Formats: sequence, structure tokens, C-alpha cells
Amino acid sequence: SSFISQAPVKDTFAAALVKNVVAVLVWLTLSLTNGTMVHTFLRHPLFSEDPRYILFISMVVNDAIQLTLLTALYVVSYVFYKVQASGCCVLVMCAVLTTRNTPLILAGMAIERYVAICHALHYQHICTLRRTLLLLGLVLLLGAAPPLSDLLITLAVERPDFFLSWIFCDHSLLFRDPRIYYKNCAFDATYFSFVFLTLVYTYVRIVLAARAASTDRASARKARNTVLLHGLQLLLCMLTFVMPSMQAFLLLLFPGKILEIRYVNFLLVYIIPRFLSPMIYGFRDERFRKYWSRCFTC
Repeated sequence: SSFISQAPVKDTFAAALVKNVVAVLVWLTLSLTNGTMVHTFLRHPLFSEDPRYILFISMVVNDAIQLTLLTALYVVSYVFYKVQASGCCVLVMCAVLTTRNTPLILAGMAIERYVAICHALHYQHICTLRRTLLLLGLVLLLGAAPPLSDLLITLAVERPDFFLSWIFCDHSLLFRDPRIYYKNCAFDATYFSFVFLTLVYTYVRIVLAARAASTDRASARKARNTVLLHGLQLLLCMLTFVMPSMQAFLLLLFPGKILEIRYVNFLLVYIIPRFLSPMIYGFRDERFRKYWSRCFTC
């Protein structure tokens, strides 16, 4: 939620109205798209028994929750400006959880594609439904570690009545202890290094497999392109963490455009990447597209 301005600068009513309407319309569009995908997944058992689509729908649901929370935080910052710290804590922790889940789910999806191409004969034994659910449980546990540790540190250092106070709902204003910032930097570096190395390894192995004579070149090429798109998603996820520094640099260049810069960053960093998950599987996957297009048309 660091995209929200901490300075006492406010938009005009017309500008605030336009920005919030655009944000809500984008949220509605993506919610409709994601909702039809979830409906398609639940309606057809062939998807709920395939690890590939289970991981995909987990990404869709995670993105939908994240987008809803971020849009809510954005609108709340205009409508109420200050909210009770306890309510802000719930919103921010859930937003952080879903943000941390994204790269970890990407790693799981890349590994699944690697197994499908490089160990096709053993795929049914390696990628079972039970192991897929265990992987998602591990992702949830790892994603929850940063926000839970934020809360524990804050409970230890803040006054007992802090969560009853009214604040501008922002992560840095809610979890104010400097140690939280450095702890989260360590978490982010560890998570993203692991995911980056996973994507590089799976991509290289898939490329090598595609050159083998016995490999289905079309499937390998599609898997390679999928991993590349996951890499693009990871880069967009990383923008979330470099955005404060990027904003500071842009504000030095354009000091009078603080609100416009932060709104554009909100769209580019938090909104646009949410379109990638539907594109990767909803449009590119022929089997899912066939069923999903029927649902979407209805």
C-alpha cells in the first residue's frame, strides 16, 4: 500500500472522482474475467483434477483478492482518509500476504511445466493432487510469514491502545518500527532470489529438452514461452518493491506532479500485472479457452 500518498496533498474533487471511477471500472472488468475463470474451473471436473489448472486458478484467486484489497485501500484513502488502525491492519496484512504469494505460486507453476516436459513419463507420479495441495499450503505459510512477523513486532513495541487510534492506512504508517523494513528486505531478497533461480533453471532445462529429438517440440516451445511469461510476471512483481525509490526519483524530476506520478504507478505496478494471468492460461491454453469462452459468452 506504499503507493498511497503520505503527504497532505489532495486532488480536486473532479480529479479524485475520475481516478476512483477508473480504478473501480478496472477492478470490475478484472473481477468479471476472473469470476468466469473460477466458474469454468469449478464447473468442469477435468480442470480440478489437473495440477496445472489448480495452480493456475490459485493464481487467479490470489490476484483477484489482491486487486480487491488494493482497490479498497485506494478508494478508502480518498473517502475516509483515516481509518482505525485495527481495520487497516487486516487490510494491509491480507494485501501483503497476497503480494508475497504471487512469486511463490509462479515458481510452483514453472516447476510443474518443467516436470511435464522434462519428466513426462513420471508426471502422473510426481505432480499428484495431494502434492499440489501441499505446495499451495507451503506457499500460504511462506507468504504469511512477513505480515505475521510485522504484527508480532508491532504488538511488542507499540502502545496497547495503538490499534484503536485513527491513521492514514499505509504499511509504513501502521508498522513503524525500523526493524520491520530491514526484515522485509531480507524476506523479499530471499523469496525473489529463489523464484528467479527457479525460473532460470526450468527455462534452460525446457530449452535443452526442446532440442532433443524425442521431445515434442511444439509442447516444449509452448512451455518455454509460458515460463518466459512467468518471468515477465516476476519482473512486474519486483516493481512493487522498487517503486518507492522509483517514485522518489520521478518526484525529483517532476516535483509538481506528485499525485499524477503515484496514480500512474498504482495502475502500472498494481493493476496492469493482474491482466497477465488471464492472458497466460485463459487465452493461450486451448483446452481451457474452449470451455471458458462458452462461460464468458453466456
